[in-house]
Amino acid sequence: MNENEIRKSITEVQQGTLSRRSFMQTMAAIGIAAPVASQILVWNDVAMADATLPYKPTKAGGGGPLKILLWQAPTLLNPHFALGTKDQIASRVFFEPLAGWDKDGNLVPCLAAEAPSKQNGGLSPDGLSVTWKLKQGVRWHDGKPFTADDVVFTWQYASDLATAAYTTGSYKDITVEKIDDHTVKVLFKAPTPFWADPFVGSVGPILPKHHFGDYVGAKSREAPGNLKPVGTGPYKFVEFKPGDLIRAERNPDYHVKNQPHFDTLEIKGGGDAVSAARAVLQTGEYDYAWNMQVEEEVLKRMEASGKGKLDVTPSGNVEFIILNTTDPWTEVDGERSSPKTKHPTLSDPAVRRAINLLIDRESIQKFIYGRGGVATASFVNAPKQFKSPKLKYEFDVDKANKILDEAGWAKAADGIREKDGKKLKFVFQTSTNAPRQKTQAIIKQACQKAGIEIEIKAVTASVFFSSDVGNPDTYSKFYADMEMYNTTQPQPDPERFLNQCVSWEISNKENKWLGRNVSRWSDPEADKAYKSAQNELDPVRRAALLIKVDETFCEANVFLPLLSRNIVNAGVNNLMVDMSGWDVTTWNLASWYRS
Repeated sequence: MNENEIRKSITEVQQGTLSRRSFMQTMAAIGIAAPVASQILVWNDVAMADATLPYKPTKAGGGGPLKILLWQAPTLLNPHFALGTKDQIASRVFFEPLAGWDKDGNLVPCLAAEAPSKQNGGLSPDGLSVTWKLKQGVRWHDGKPFTADDVVFTWQYASDLATAAYTTGSYKDITVEKIDDHTVKVLFKAPTPFWADPFVGSVGPILPKHHFGDYVGAKSREAPGNLKPVGTGPYKFVEFKPGDLIRAERNPDYHVKNQPHFDTLEIKGGGDAVSAARAVLQTGEYDYAWNMQVEEEVLKRMEASGKGKLDVTPSGNVEFIILNTTDPWTEVDGERSSPKTKHPTLSDPAVRRAINLLIDRESIQKFIYGRGGVATASFVNAPKQFKSPKLKYEFDVDKANKILDEAGWAKAADGIREKDGKKLKFVFQTSTNAPRQKTQAIIKQACQKAGIEIEIKAVTASVFFSSDVGNPDTYSKFYADMEMYNTTQPQPDPERFLNQCVSWEISNKENKWLGRNVSRWSDPEADKAYKSAQNELDPVRRAALLIKVDETFCEANVFLPLLSRNIVNAGVNNLMVDMSGWDVTTWNLASWYRS
């Protein structure tokens, strides 16, 4: 199907002679995934079709308690500091964006009255601005009205580099104007194809100006609202014990009729994925458990009890390894893994290439993750047209040995390769979790066969994924040679996902290690391609530019993708939930109910 045929199909949808579903199916057949096909229709004035969970309760409340397990315990409740997924999930209970993403990649209004489009005047034809009309009658949990002033303030807060928000990249290059109390206009410096980034999804929650106004910039970490949130969400804050427990109660003034269903909410943190799965699937002690990173066979045995079931949702998430090209063992200006340093051995491309060949991805998929993931060599795996057709993986110990031999890394008497007095000995860290430790063991065993010694390090998940600037063991500080984790793609477009590859997002002391580029590695060509993609309105050329960013990091073997991850959660049989692979678990928590 060529461009003219696609445009013809769009016209037929506009005229009503072709159904939206048929159009989406046709696009899928030629490799254009639903989220992007949906965006194509929006750009051509075809309204989005909401694929959210049909809500059946006829009144708010009456559902009793809802008990959720996040075995990676939340440590803060400010969404703009929520570097880890666990904190994003917890923060979204209280704070809401203008819109979120449903499972089909449709933009679903939340604090916005409607999704912007060309038809309603929200999208400018030149791609330079988007106008949001805000929902009226919304109140903060303390009774104050939600207005355009809060939206403008959130932009000012997040765009201030001194605030050191993890969301800064979405706000620093835009301008936001208040049109009236319930209308704001976002202005872009250049034509912007993916305009639904600021104020949308996991980076978009709005903060109340009257609670955070005195805490912009250097004082941002002192705000009481970081731990005691006052939001617009379906549940109101009651109690928070960082690293342990969140309690909330139904918001009686919630802005969606008849929602939420549950009277109280408890989010329990800590423990591990296996105990969380057991507490839902076998004992029914909890209603829902997030991130079932448990071996497939263990999950199948638990499901056999009949009390609960797995909820498997496709996503753009990826389990991957980063090889540190900076020196994690030398301190410069008060920080290790400084961008000013070079790793003594991993800065050698041959060493990185050899390690990539020593990863048995297919065994990791087959024997550990099962439904949880599919082996991949690409950092971006969805939507399909953004996945590189060129990136391939292979497992070949002999080839790895040959590469190291040719690069001058010779085996010493102890069997460990060395060169110029430097040995191939690495600390490989990840979070404490059985599948991850088993993955580490598989890689360690293969590396031994190539003369590389791996020291395995496991860090408690609530620490590893913490945003605590005083903790040396967080993944964003990366004080190790190698590290592995799952990174989430929060939108049906990989632009923001790929800012983990740009030089201006390098994680360091100056930005309180909240920069998205944890690898600290950069390439001028990747930066150039990324910047070009940000303003490229032609979808084919834009996809090619973003693929180039992905390929740059993967071909340099700085990123070693392992699995394209599905979101695997567990719920009791009578719990109805609304999951999306393009947003956080709690993105539409207000619509959950018990059947």
